[in-house]
Amino acid sequence: MVLTNPGREAYESYAVEQLTSYLKESVCPEASQELGEFLQRQCSTLVDVGRPQIQQIISETTERQNLIFFSIYRTNLSVGSFSRGYKFETVGAFQTFFTYEAQQQ
Repeated sequence: MVLTNPGREAYESYAVEQLTSYLKESVCPEASQELGEFLQRQCSTLVDVGRPQIQQIISETTERQNLIFFSIYRTNLSVGSFSRGYKFETVGAFQTFFTYEAQQQ
C-alpha cells in the first residue's frame, strides 16, 4: 500500500500546477486592473516563466508526513513581508492529491 502514496516530486508538480492556475485565473486579472494593460498582457507569461522558481519555493516550504496509506503535505507560502502568506494542506493517496485546506494567513 505504501506504493500508492504519491512521492514528493509528484506533489510538487501538482502544487505548481494548482498555484500557477490560481495565479493566472485569480491574481493576474486583479493585478492588471491596478497596474494597467501591460501587466494584463504579460501576467500569464510571467507566471509561466517563473514556474521553476515557484517549484523551488514550494519544495523549500513543504513538509511531508508519510503515513501508511497516505501522505500529508503542508506548504506555507510567503513572499516577503509585503504580502500575506498562504497555508495549504494536501493529502496524497492512490497516486492522486486532494487539497483540503487553503488559508490566507
